[in-house]
Amino acid sequence: MSAPRRGRRRGPSGAPSPSPASAPAATAPPSSPAPAPASPSRHGSRGAARRLGPARLSVRDVLGLGAVGLRARRARVALSALGIAIGIATMVAVVGLSESSRSDLMARLDRLGTNLLTVEGADDAAGAPAKLPRAAVAMVERVGPVQHATATGEVQARIRRSDVVPEERAAGVTAQAARTDLLTALNARVAKGVWLDAAGERLPVTVLGPVAAQRLGITGPGQKIMMNDTHVVVVGILAPVELVPTLDRVALVGFPTAERYFGFDGHPTTVFERSPDATVEDVRAVLARTVSPGAPGSVKVSRPSDALAAKAATDRGLTALMLGLGAVALLVGGVGVANTMVVSVLERRQEIGLRRALGATRGAVRLQFLTESLLLSALGGAAGALLGTAATFGFARVQGWTPVVPPWSVAAGFAATLLIGVLAGLYPAVRAARLHPTVALNTS
Repeated sequence: MSAPRRGRRRGPSGAPSPSPASAPAATAPPSSPAPAPASPSRHGSRGAARRLGPARLSVRDVLGLGAVGLRARRARVALSALGIAIGIATMVAVVGLSESSRSDLMARLDRLGTNLLTVEGADDAAGAPAKLPRAAVAMVERVGPVQHATATGEVQARIRRSDVVPEERAAGVTAQAARTDLLTALNARVAKGVWLDAAGERLPVTVLGPVAAQRLGITGPGQKIMMNDTHVVVVGILAPVELVPTLDRVALVGFPTAERYFGFDGHPTTVFERSPDATVEDVRAVLARTVSPGAPGSVKVSRPSDALAAKAATDRGLTALMLGLGAVALLVGGVGVANTMVVSVLERRQEIGLRRALGATRGAVRLQFLTESLLLSALGGAAGALLGTAATFGFARVQGWTPVVPPWSVAAGFAATLLIGVLAGLYPAVRAARLHPTVALNTS
């Protein structure tokens, strides 16, 4: 016999009520399916990566970070920059003083002229100078391009301050006979008194060079000196003769006076000649044969301005040497900067670790310390350029030169400073960037 079937529970209206399991499905309205999560597109992922990447420091931020490190250690920074400053100051001052001296020398050559030639007797086999003919000046004047010719001759005379001074105690001053047109040919001038004129060259009067006047204790015209046993009146004192400095140490008398009082034979010792600049070399080639046709080898021709040009060449060699010393000082300063930066990295490990932990990249840390090195070197370079320029102006003023500081020397010095800063800061910057944040923060 089969089991009785249970009937459904009916509602008040007699309709069967739904079962609890089927009630929600019968009463809940149909819901739309939930949207599937969108897969990220390729362009969206790149934009998110760019937004999440490390921020780049601006130039202002980098300079600010570098300056903070320098301000925190001012004494050490000043001492390190001093080495750079000394090197740059040396280089700028050496170039500036060399250019100022060369400029003054060129101005002197332009003023004095480079067209002066001298003719002297060459030394013979016994070492005595050959005598020039008495008519040497007239012979030189016959050369076509010659504009002016004059001469001086050595006079055998002992010069003393007065007759109470023993003859063996000479003042170290020599005597020479001179023509009245000597100053015109040499572009020389009288500092005190007058020069020999047509009357004075026949009288026992003399014109002293500046060194001769100092050695004899002569301060102005009107005083007397002794030449052998003759009292000679000083009528003038020359200004320094730059082209012929030997005249600064002589007492000059006229040719007739030298022949009458001191036994001068009338043979000139040196003939001075001036001609146009374009014909100087041509005149130089014929002077020896003109003065001594039979023995041109017994005559030597020279150009006094060549000595000043040689001095300029010597100055260039000295300038190169001093620039080398300045470069050594700059290298020493660069080593000081590198040492300062290495010590700075060691002392600031915790700061580096904190920055790395907060998201600073190795490149940012490297750039920070490299900037500090550049700022330190630039500070020393700027100070050195100012010191070198000031030294050039000061020394040039004392010497009476026109100060010349080539702009390229300052620019080259500053460029060398920046190069030193990069080289000196590269290793410390790389070392700082390689520090691991955890190791750096745990450093005591």
